[in-house]
Amino acid sequence: MDIARPERKRQRRMRQAVIGGMAAVAVVALVLIALRAEPAAPRIDRGSVWIDTVQHGELVRQVRGPGQLTPRETRWVPTASAGRVERIVIRPGAWVDADSVLVELSNPELLQEVEERRWEVEALEAGLASLRADLERQLLDARMTLAAARADHESHRLEAEAEAELAERGIVSQIRYRQSALRAAQMAERVSMETERITQIESSVRSQLDAEAARLAQARQRLARHEQRLADLSVRAGVSGVLQRIDVEEGQQVLPGANIGRIVDPEDLMAQVRISENQAREIALDQLATIDTRGALIPGRVIRIDPAVTDGTVQVDIELTGPLPAGARPDLSVDGLIELERLDNVLHLGRPAFGQPESTVSLFRVDDNGQARRVSVTLGRASVNRVEIRSGLAAGDQVILSDLSAHDGHDRLRLDR
Repeated sequence: MDIARPERKRQRRMRQAVIGGMAAVAVVALVLIALRAEPAAPRIDRGSVWIDTVQHGELVRQVRGPGQLTPRETRWVPTASAGRVERIVIRPGAWVDADSVLVELSNPELLQEVEERRWEVEALEAGLASLRADLERQLLDARMTLAAARADHESHRLEAEAEAELAERGIVSQIRYRQSALRAAQMAERVSMETERITQIESSVRSQLDAEAARLAQARQRLARHEQRLADLSVRAGVSGVLQRIDVEEGQQVLPGANIGRIVDPEDLMAQVRISENQAREIALDQLATIDTRGALIPGRVIRIDPAVTDGTVQVDIELTGPLPAGARPDLSVDGLIELERLDNVLHLGRPAFGQPESTVSLFRVDDNGQARRVSVTLGRASVNRVEIRSGLAAGDQVILSDLSAHDGHDRLRLDR
């Protein structure tokens, strides 16, 4: 028969309780360890991120802006006369001289006006010739009358002088002598009056001829203006250069003063670049600049800064101080780099994807073990593609500059080669 042993049951229960307690403690310990352990670092391909090295030395601060080459001087060719475009003689891109005809216009009304002005001039010329002949005939008649009066006066004077001697001798009566002397005095008065009359006629002749000549001169000026307008129907360049554009079409009606084309000097160009209004605050006159034509770099200097802001940008004119490369032409798209200042003995790095100058950002610094740890970096002044490092990094540090916002929840990254 079996003998009951209650102490063994107690021992077995105690052993089971101890084992259960130890298991519970182990589970709790594992949970605590798991909670305290750092999450596994995400893996990223090293070739998919941009890594740059912190450098120490000179940092050239620049601002960049797009723009284009433009001529320093532009000649717009206007029309002097209204007309209809009959023919475009020269197309854009051709070299023209001052006398080159760009466009030929037609104006039938102007042609008729020129003919009418010519008839007016011919009529006035004929009228002036006729008037001159009439006045010269009147003047000739007056001079003939004066000559006759002088002859009569001289005859009566001689007769009076002869009768004076005869009257003293008593041969001729005093009455007769006095009559002869009176006739001589009357003829002298007539000569004086005829002389004055001729003077007045000559003055009148000059006045009438001058008036008619003035009317003729005015008519000739009107004719000359109309002939010039007629000649201006052949629109000429006026200067030498390259015809950049033609703004009319054949058959189009144009008014006086309308611009039909633009001529530029392709050898005298400058650059006009647009700089963001935030970056344009530090630009000043005579600052050095570099113009990138996507094939050559041209040195230059700032010569004008537009005081107005347009669409968030400021236009800056740059004079080109170096030779133009082959293919440089007006309206060529370029990039402009303007040098603001040079900073000596500073730490600098390529500009990260996020982070403004004069701010603090978080970047991943790469160590020798192929891991990247997040560090706080204080940025300073910035250039086009580099920025000053105030604190947080040292020379030689490698930093990831790519956008890693997808890993904001991690302080470590593992780089796979």
